Amino acid sequence: MPVIRYRTRDLTRLLPGTARTMRRMEKITGRSDDMIILRGVNLYPSQIEELVLRAPELAPHFECVLTRPGRLDELTVRVERRPDVESESADEAGVALVRSVKDSIGVTVKVDVVAPQGIERSVGKARRLIDQRPQR
Repeated sequence: MPVIRYRTRDLTRLLPGTARTMRRMEKITGRSDDMIILRGVNLYPSQIEELVLRAPELAPHFECVLTRPGRLDELTVRVERRPDVESESADEAGVALVRSVKDSIGVTVKVDVVAPQGIERSVGKARRLIDQRPQR
């Protein structure tokens, strides 16, 4: 039986048609309700995750903290360093992460590199976005 998806807010794309009767879908890359609009740029936590995973000094555990200290929103990426990496090289990887986010996504973020086990683990779906902006 075919799977029917209706307004699930999954991000994917339909693959070109083949001889099959049903359209094929590519792998689901994220959800549209996870999107952050930061200074006019749309970004997803999955984009940040890709860049974090490229840094060998950083662990795959991170969270995006969205704040509004003044009139503009700010995004701080809190990421753990690997246990076998010294804090100086992890801090350098954090600076490199700031540059790679700016180059690939086009927005400036702050990066806080924390000690191993410094980010709370969640059961089930990983909680990547923490919105600390005041409600309107």
